[in-house]
Amino acid sequence: MTAANVVNDFTLAVATVNGSGSASSNTILAKTIFRMGVPVAPKNLFPSNIAGLPTWYLVRVTERGWKCASGRRDMTVAFNEATIEQDIRLVPPGGVLILDDEILAPDKVGRNDITVYGVPMAALAKPFGPDPRLRKLLANMVYVGVVAELLGLDAEVLKQAVHDQFAGKEKVVKLNLDVVMAGQKYAQEKLDKAKCPFRVQRRNLTAGKMLIEGNTAAAIGALMGGATFCAWYPITPSSSLCESFIDLCKEHRVDKATGEARYAQVQAEDELASIGLVIGAGWAGARAFTSTAGPGVSLMGELAGFAYYAEIPAVIVDVQRVGPSTGMPTRNQQSDVKSCYRLSHGDTEHVVLMPSGPEEIYEFTQLSLDLAERLQTLVFVLTELDMGMNIWMSQPFKYPERPFDRGKVLDKEQLKQVEQFARYKDVDGDGIPYRTVPGTHHPKAPYFTRGSGHTESATYTEEAAEYKTVLDRLKKKIAGSVKLTPRPVIEGEGDIGLIHFGSTAFAVEEARDILGKQGLRTRSCRVRALPLHDEVADFVRSCKAVYVVEQNRDGQLTDIVRLKALDAATKVKSILDYGGLPMPATPIVEALSVGKREPVHV
Repeated sequence: MTAANVVNDFTLAVATVNGSGSASSNTILAKTIFRMGVPVAPKNLFPSNIAGLPTWYLVRVTERGWKCASGRRDMTVAFNEATIEQDIRLVPPGGVLILDDEILAPDKVGRNDITVYGVPMAALAKPFGPDPRLRKLLANMVYVGVVAELLGLDAEVLKQAVHDQFAGKEKVVKLNLDVVMAGQKYAQEKLDKAKCPFRVQRRNLTAGKMLIEGNTAAAIGALMGGATFCAWYPITPSSSLCESFIDLCKEHRVDKATGEARYAQVQAEDELASIGLVIGAGWAGARAFTSTAGPGVSLMGELAGFAYYAEIPAVIVDVQRVGPSTGMPTRNQQSDVKSCYRLSHGDTEHVVLMPSGPEEIYEFTQLSLDLAERLQTLVFVLTELDMGMNIWMSQPFKYPERPFDRGKVLDKEQLKQVEQFARYKDVDGDGIPYRTVPGTHHPKAPYFTRGSGHTESATYTEEAAEYKTVLDRLKKKIAGSVKLTPRPVIEGEGDIGLIHFGSTAFAVEEARDILGKQGLRTRSCRVRALPLHDEVADFVRSCKAVYVVEQNRDGQLTDIVRLKALDAATKVKSILDYGGLPMPATPIVEALSVGKREPVHV
């Protein structure tokens, strides 16, 4: 590999310690490259404890705009003594290693197939922070300067990124800029820049785009979707969603004249209480939601069934993480598919929306609130830690143009025209009954909401026929939701089909490009909602072989697809990646490369 021959196509990895203050430094680097017009895909791999364990921040730089992880660490800043051996080992031949030389001297690395730079990080930071704790934080900004110099980052863009990161704190901005410049100066004077094969060159590939976390996108979607109530219990990786929603409401949902809040939020004592509060608010006529992760979903099971059976609008955003049990709270997985789809005991089935990327997270969160009211049921929005907590390149969000869909709500005037109101009666033949909300001043409006056996008129029953009538209508209602939920996105031509959802979409996209260059044409079906649409079964039947790509051990979506296309179920296999890291294209490429057609479990 000759010097400076890799432009805008590499992955920068920063190995640090959780709680060391490196988040700001890494974000500055990612935003600087993005603002130079070059697409980035940052991934933060952090431990579940508060501080002290290893953390890695990976920034994939790619003119092609790939959004999945690359699976490589081409240029590594090794800033953690505990992981130094691993970090050295993971640098590929031809790569670059930037060392804190107080951790390890460059001549002790033991590799002659990579470029090694030693930098006295702490010593360079010391003049700016005599206090050891401050010096430790400032050392992170030293490597920002070093990396910026080696990659050729635009100095003015870098300065602006530092300003934005510490906006409103001018002394902090100046201090950090001084340290960045010290790192740059050291690299200019002491490091042989020509040995670094990687460069960032200006492009115009990010114009009009933005960087945003998926959880923030969901919070904006909830705000724009008319949510006025959220109840939540803090749990990784979903906590920032409700926190962002509350901040947005403080800015946009407070009456400027009176100072009165036009929203309500409750941090509940646990997840069971949070869903109970949301269901109560939905019953009262508010648009209400909560966000949680797998352990929270488990606790919500009984009340999820209540919302389904009593037909109360509610939304749960599940930001999935690794399970079972506590699992690995800060690792990524898609392992809540079945639990959300069938949550609660008895014959229960929920509408599940499955967005890919921040734009769809924003749109689907809005849609979930409409669907919950239109269908009078609990609706899940299924995202993941990777999408929720990492920043993603995105188009700006569109302002919603259509009015809220409140569904079949009868007000006082409409009740005057109704001969008889029966809360759970299928009047229109679509399985969706009419409802009233508390406070509707008409003698026909009241009804008794119960989670026990009830008739079409909401009276108590244990009669088999009456119970079956309600239960069959519920099934019809949920089955009919496919008329309202996002249809699958089907692309490409070929005999091999790839079914996927969520963040696996980005790995599939890149894998299909690689496989196409190998001469293997593939088709893609991105599932965006459960229950599945008929197009998914048609897709299976149209392919010679189908692989469902998902990030869980047991092939949860695979089972659902097989049930949808029973006559072609033997065609359907799995490509599974469930180690907890963001999925690269590699497992898919390896599974489908010439001569390989068996499931791959990574």
